[in-house]
Amino acid sequence: MSADLLLILPVLIPLAAATLCTIVWGSTRLQAAVTIAAAAALLVVSALLVVRVADGTILVTRFGDWAAPFAIAFAADRLGAAMVLVTGLLGLAVAVYALADVRRIAALSGFYPLYNGLLAGVAGAFLTADLFNLYVWFEVMLIASFGLLVLNKTREQLDGGLKYLALNMLGTLFFLAAIALLYNAAGTLNLADLAMTLQGTSGTAAATAAAWLLLLAFLMKAAAFPLFAWLPASYHTGSIAVAAIFAGLLTKVGVYAIIRIYTLVLPLEGTALQTVLLVVAALTMVTGVFGAAVQWDVRRILSFHIVSQIGYMLLGLALFTPYAIAAAVFYVVHHIIVKANLFLVAGVIGRVGGTYDIRRSGGLMMLSPLLAVLFLIPALSLGGIPPLSGFWAKLMVIDAGLEDEAWIVTAAALAVGLLTLFSMGKIWAYAFWRSPADGRSRPVGWKRMVPIAALAAVTLAIGFSAEPLVAFSLQAGQQLIDPADYIAALTPPIEDTVAENVR
Repeated sequence: MSADLLLILPVLIPLAAATLCTIVWGSTRLQAAVTIAAAAALLVVSALLVVRVADGTILVTRFGDWAAPFAIAFAADRLGAAMVLVTGLLGLAVAVYALADVRRIAALSGFYPLYNGLLAGVAGAFLTADLFNLYVWFEVMLIASFGLLVLNKTREQLDGGLKYLALNMLGTLFFLAAIALLYNAAGTLNLADLAMTLQGTSGTAAATAAAWLLLLAFLMKAAAFPLFAWLPASYHTGSIAVAAIFAGLLTKVGVYAIIRIYTLVLPLEGTALQTVLLVVAALTMVTGVFGAAVQWDVRRILSFHIVSQIGYMLLGLALFTPYAIAAAVFYVVHHIIVKANLFLVAGVIGRVGGTYDIRRSGGLMMLSPLLAVLFLIPALSLGGIPPLSGFWAKLMVIDAGLEDEAWIVTAAALAVGLLTLFSMGKIWAYAFWRSPADGRSRPVGWKRMVPIAALAAVTLAIGFSAEPLVAFSLQAGQQLIDPADYIAALTPPIEDTVAENVR
C-alpha cells in the first residue's frame, strides 16, 4: 500500500463510516455493523502504518503536491503511527462494547456518526503536520465529543457537557491566539517549516508568548493541574462507551500535542517552560490521586485517575532526555488501553450491581469471578504492579527521573503509585470482595465481556513481553528529540519537489 494511502485512510475510513451511518440513519444494526467494520479496517491500516515506520522512516503525503510550507501535509513517525494504532484498537473494542451499552434512542440520535467523527478527528490530530490543521482536528474532536456527551439530553449530561465545552473553548481561544502569533512571526504553520524558521528566534516576544499560550491550551486539553476541573465534572455523565473512548483518547491528544510541539517546534530544554512543566507534572499526579481517593462513584474515581496519570506522561517530557521521552511514549500507549478498559469494567460493575456507588455495591467476586480477574489486570497495571504494562511504564518514568536527579518529583511519582493502588483496592474491597449489598444482579453478555477480555489480553501481552514496545519507545524518543529526519522529510529541497512534479 502506498504511503499516501496509509496516511489518508486512518482519517478517510471513519469519515466514510460516519457518512454511511448517516445514510442508514433509521437502522441501528446497520450503523453498528458499519462502525465495527470501519474500526476493524482502521486497526489493520494503522498496524500497516506502524510496520512501515518501525525502521525510522518518516512517511509524508502533501495534498495537491504543493511544496512546504504551502501544502497541507500528513506525516507519520514512530510516535504518530503508534498513536493511530492504539486509536484503531480502542475504536474497535469500544464499538463492540457499544452494541450492549448504547441505548436504541441514543443510537438513533446520532451516536454512530459522532463516534466515527471522533475517531477521524483523533487520527487527523495524530497525523497532521500543520499547526492550523491540528487546531481543525481538535475542533472536529470537540464537536463530536460534545455531541456524544449530551446524547441522552439528561440534566446531568447537559450540565457536564456545558462545563466540558466551556473550558475546552477557552483552550481553543489560547490555541488560536498562539497560531496567530506564530504565523505573524514566521509566516508559516507547517510544523517542520516552523521549526526551521524559529531556530535561533525562540527568545523573541512573539515566539515566547506563543509557547506559553500553546502550553496553556494543551494542558487544558490534557486535563493537567490546575486546568482539569472539566474532566471529573463531565466524564461520568455519558454512557460507559463514551466515557471509555474519552478516557482512552481525548486527553492523550493533548499530551501528544505537547510532546510534538515542544520537541519539534519550540524545544523545551533549558527554558522556563521546562521548569513549569516539571512542577505541573508533579501537581497533576498528586492532586489527581487525592481527588480519586475521596470519591465513591467508580466512574469519578477513574476520572480523577486519568488526571493523575497524565502527570507521569508530562513528567517524561519535562525531563527532556531521549529516555524520559521514550518513557512518556510507553506510558501513553499503556495508559490508553488500561484506562479505557477500566471504564468498560466500571460499566459492568454498574450493570451487575445496579449502581456506580461502590458503597452500595458488593459481592461481584462471587457473582462473576471472571469479571473480578478482568478488573484486577488493568487495576494492578494502573498501580504499577509487576509484570503488568503499568509497571514498566512507571519504572521507565521513575528511572528517567532518578537519572536526571529530579528527586522530589520522582519521589512524588513513587508515592502516587502507592496511592493509586489504594484507590484500586477500595474498588476491589467494596465492589468485589465484601458481601452483596442487596442481592441484585443482572446478566452480562459477551458484547461487554469480549472487549474487556481483549484489552486485558493486550495489557498482559505488553507486560509479559515488554521488550518490543520498550525498544520501539526508545527509538521513538530518540526520533523526537532529534527531529532532523522529520523536518527533512516534510521540507524536501525545492529542486526535488520540482522533479517530483515533472515526473
